[in-house]
Amino acid sequence: MMIKNWKKFLRAILLIIGIIFCINLFIFSRTYSHQEVEYKTISVTSGDTLWTIAKSEQEGNSYYQGKDIRDIVYDIKKTNNLKSANLKINQVLEIPTY
Repeated sequence: MMIKNWKKFLRAILLIIGIIFCINLFIFSRTYSHQEVEYKTISVTSGDTLWTIAKSEQEGNSYYQGKDIRDIVYDIKKTNNLKSANLKINQVLEIPTY
C-alpha cells in the first residue's frame, strides 16, 4: 500500500485518534455511584434465624427491596463476618440500609 497524500493520511489518523479519545472520556467519566450505605444494628432474640431476619429486612428495608432472600442471607453473613448461620441470643448484627 502506497500513501500518495501524507497530509490527508495524517489528518485521518489524527481524526480517528481524537474520536477514540473523546469516546474514552465519555465512557470513563461516568460515575455509577449509589446511595451511601448506612448500617443499623439489631440484637438477636430467642427464635431468630438468619432466614427470619432476612425475610423481615426484605419486607421492611428499602436496601433489600426486590432482592432474593438467599442473597439477603448471604449479604448479612458477609457484612457480619459470620462463618455459619448459627446465631446467639443478644448477638448484635449490622444490617445495611439507606
